[in-house]
Amino acid sequence: MDYRRLGASGLLVPALSFGAGTFGGRGELFSAWGDTDAEQARRLVDISLEAGVTMFDTADVYSDGASEEVLGAAIKGRRDRLLLSTKASLPTGPGPAQAGSGRARLIGAVEASLRRLGTDYIDLFQLHAFDAGTPVEEVVAALDDLVRAGKIRYLGASNFAGWQLMKSLAAADKHGLTRYVAHQVYYSLVGRDYEWELMPLGRDQGVGAVVWSPLGWGRLTGKIRRGQPIPAGSRLHQTAEAGPPVDDEKLYDVVDVLDDLAVETGKTVPQIALNWLLRRPTVATVIVGARNEAQLRQNLGAIGWELTTDQIARLDKASTTTPPYPYYPYYRLPDFTRLNPPAV
Repeated sequence: MDYRRLGASGLLVPALSFGAGTFGGRGELFSAWGDTDAEQARRLVDISLEAGVTMFDTADVYSDGASEEVLGAAIKGRRDRLLLSTKASLPTGPGPAQAGSGRARLIGAVEASLRRLGTDYIDLFQLHAFDAGTPVEEVVAALDDLVRAGKIRYLGASNFAGWQLMKSLAAADKHGLTRYVAHQVYYSLVGRDYEWELMPLGRDQGVGAVVWSPLGWGRLTGKIRRGQPIPAGSRLHQTAEAGPPVDDEKLYDVVDVLDDLAVETGKTVPQIALNWLLRRPTVATVIVGARNEAQLRQNLGAIGWELTTDQIARLDKASTTTPPYPYYPYYRLPDFTRLNPPAV
């Protein structure tokens, strides 16, 4: 396993991390993802640790907290061998204290996550969304207090716009508080919006990407192809509307190249898609999920080898889209690119 520094920090994270969104199986959305129980989870954690996958990511909203509970049970007795990553800010109930990133909400959310995970500290705690109603100074001060109390070791954000992340970093810098070193983002061969603003920001500010849904919300599994219906067992039947939008023709163009490369390399479509991501700037770790041992072992096959320069170029060509204004001049016009070269 390759280990990388998480942004401008001293924390080493594995190139692949395990996403526990399939643990618990509560609720309409997450039950479609998976319903892994504690016994099954322990086996997946065993395989992950054997392969060097030492970071496990979850969130308080995954299966109404059940994901954290199952993960906590699965890691019992080996907390010192791994890193725990979790998130809060999204609503967990109808009450005013059950959403957002205000001081009281964050303190309560962290305490609840610690209890469900069965630990006394969280290695990486991320805000699951930007809270526009709470001053960023209050948010970063509350997080800094939790770091100083030893309950959190490193901070990150998730799904922030560029200005939201930069405003938060600036507030932390102004007051001498703990900075975010991670940004958990959607990034895949069929979703490259991260490159337009967030990647250059991360590179400039020392914020590493923790990538979620690297297979395009299940579209790059090798089971979806041009002219064929979505397979009966695909979770896209139930979850497509909740995930990132993907243009079908662009998806098929990418899959066509992935199929060609699968023949050339002897690797699977998902392994190639993950390997491409692992070579991208600012990417610290890519989160892979698995409902069973076979899926996990296939995902682990994404490491230990590299695509050639030509193969990467073919994937780039098939997956590239023109950024919207004001980004496209920096990718297409020489006068702009000379002054502000793209991050990739």
